[in-house]
Amino acid sequence: MMKNKQRSGRLVPAPGCPSVHPVSSEPVVPDVHKTIKAAFEAFDYESNNRVDVREIGTIIYSLGCFPTQADLHDLIAEVEDQTGYINLEKFLPAMTKVLMEHKFPSVPEDLLLQAFEVLDKENKGYLEPEQLAKYMTQEGELFTQEEMDEMLTALADHENNRVYYKDLLNQWTIDPDM
Repeated sequence: MMKNKQRSGRLVPAPGCPSVHPVSSEPVVPDVHKTIKAAFEAFDYESNNRVDVREIGTIIYSLGCFPTQADLHDLIAEVEDQTGYINLEKFLPAMTKVLMEHKFPSVPEDLLLQAFEVLDKENKGYLEPEQLAKYMTQEGELFTQEEMDEMLTALADHENNRVYYKDLLNQWTIDPDM
């Protein structure tokens, strides 16, 4: 069972991810590193710069990238230390390269919004976690229940247990005027 960890902030995709609009020609690597570290630390339950290999997919999704299962397995093979854990010092450069080279596709914001709106048949502006889990474990590229539980822990509003999808879209993109 996954341990709950208090998250102090919200995750946003790193500059350089396909859905992100670069704001200047200044080097973005420190910002990319900061964002990757924040995503990684959200799943580093023991605060030892290591995460369970099963968390990596969720971390990558939280960065706004959506690799195929084959791409995900290749990245894991590159960074796993054969103990079932992945260390930040191996993950950080590999994921930085992925983001900077746009290796994993993202989904355009308007398409994501349309998908959420189709699921939100009553036009409430949010989805119940159970409803989202049902769609994501039964349709398309399937997520395991464990992956869904991890994602919903990170995505759902903890006060009322709802997934406000417009807020998520705002988190997954960066304002070009920043």
